Amino acid sequence: MNMMVSRRALLGGLALGGGAALLPRAAFAWRESGAQLYPATHAFIKGFVDRRELAGTLAAIGKGQDAADFFGAGVQSISDAVPVGPDTLWRLYSMTKPVTGIAAMLLIEDGKMKLDQPIADFLPAFAKMQVQTTPDGSITDLRPAKTQITVRHLLTHTAGLGYNIIQKGPIKKAYDDNGIVGGQASRMKLPGFADVKAAPSLAAMADRLAALPLVYEPGTKWSYSISLDLLGRVIEVVSGQPFDAFLKARLFDPLGMTSTGFMVEARDVGRFTSNYASLGGALLPFDPATSSIYLDAPPYPFGGGGLVSSARDYDRFLAMLLGEGETGGKRIMKVETARLAMSNMLDDAVDRKGTFVDGQGFGAGGRVSLPTSPGGEGLFGWAGAAGTIGFVHRKLGYRIAGYTQIMPPETVSFQAKFGETVIKDVLA
Repeated sequence: MNMMVSRRALLGGLALGGGAALLPRAAFAWRESGAQLYPATHAFIKGFVDRRELAGTLAAIGKGQDAADFFGAGVQSISDAVPVGPDTLWRLYSMTKPVTGIAAMLLIEDGKMKLDQPIADFLPAFAKMQVQTTPDGSITDLRPAKTQITVRHLLTHTAGLGYNIIQKGPIKKAYDDNGIVGGQASRMKLPGFADVKAAPSLAAMADRLAALPLVYEPGTKWSYSISLDLLGRVIEVVSGQPFDAFLKARLFDPLGMTSTGFMVEARDVGRFTSNYASLGGALLPFDPATSSIYLDAPPYPFGGGGLVSSARDYDRFLAMLLGEGETGGKRIMKVETARLAMSNMLDDAVDRKGTFVDGQGFGAGGRVSLPTSPGGEGLFGWAGAAGTIGFVHRKLGYRIAGYTQIMPPETVSFQAKFGETVIKDVLA
C-alpha cells in the first residue's frame, strides 16, 4: 500500500496523543553519557515510552565533528522487545529529501547541470506544461505555464507540482490513478490510506507526471510536492546511472552509510523497527518489521520519502553537512556547494503563507531558518512522516536527529518538540 497521510502528517503538529499502549513497562535506556549530557532530551524521549505512547525513541546528537551521543528508550517492536540502538533501522520518509537534494547539488558541482536550468533539457516531456486555472480544481480548465520548471524549483518545492498526500479533487485522483506517489507504508489496507499502485519505474512516473497539469505556476508558490521524486529521475538521466546507484556511489559508500537504502535485506530484519498507529489507545503495528513492505524492492526509488537508515548512518550525512562537505577526512562536496545547498534558495516573492515554511527559507530539499525565524538562522534539515527529524544547526555547531515510528506523527509531540528540547539542553 502506497503512502497516503494527512496534510499535517508530514511534519507533525502540536497535538498530544494519549492512551495506554501495550508496551513492556521497562524503558531500555542506555549510553548514560548522552542521557547525562542532555537530561531534558533524555527525559523527553523516555517519557513517551514510559507513558506507552511510543514503542521506542532515540536521540542522536553530535557537536562539530565529534562522535555523536546516541541515547534512547524502548524497543524496536513491541512483539520482540529488542531495545533500540544506534544501528536500529528506521523509515526516514521525507528525511530522504535532503539526501536527494544534496545528490543533485553534486551534479551541479560537476557542471553536468545548473541550478536554474530547465529540467526540459533532460526531460523534454516537461517543455510545455499546463497549469490549473484553479488550484485543485478542474484538470481540463488549464492555461499554458509562463515559466519553465528548473532544477531550483524541484529542490525547493516551487515547481508547481502536486502531491497525492496534499492535493484534493481531480488532480489528486489523477496522481493516484497514474501511480504518482512518494512512498509506501504497509501491505495492509487501513482507513486514511489510499491503496494506490505506484508507477513501475522512475521513468514511467516522470512521463505520467509530465502529462498532467501543474497546480501552480512554477516559481510563484511553495507547495509540498512530488518534486524531489522527480528530481531522482533528473539525477539518473544527467548522471547516466540509476538514481539509487548514484546515491550509493556518491554519498552512501564514501560516507560509510552501509545501513541506508530503499529496502531492508533479510539479514537486517532483526534490527528493523515496526511502524505504528495509535488506535483506541493502543499501538497497532500496521507495518510490522518481520512482514514489512520494505522487505521487497520498491517499484522505484522514492527520492522524496523512500529511504531506511540507522541513526549512526544519518549522523554521518549530517556530519558531512555540518563540515560543509567534509567529514572523517573525506570531502564529499566543495565548501561553496555545501553552503549553497544549505542556504535559502527561495526568492522573496515566493508565496509561503500558511505552508510548512511560512516565515522560513528552503534549500536543497530542506528547510532553512532565517535571521527572522524563531530561534534565528543556522538550521537546515527536514522531518519524516513516521516521526523522525534530522537537522544541522550551523550557528551552534550541532547535528541533531530524533527517531521513532508513529503515523501520523502529530499523534504525539515527539517530532514537533524534539528539536527545541535539544536546543534547550545545548544552551543550558
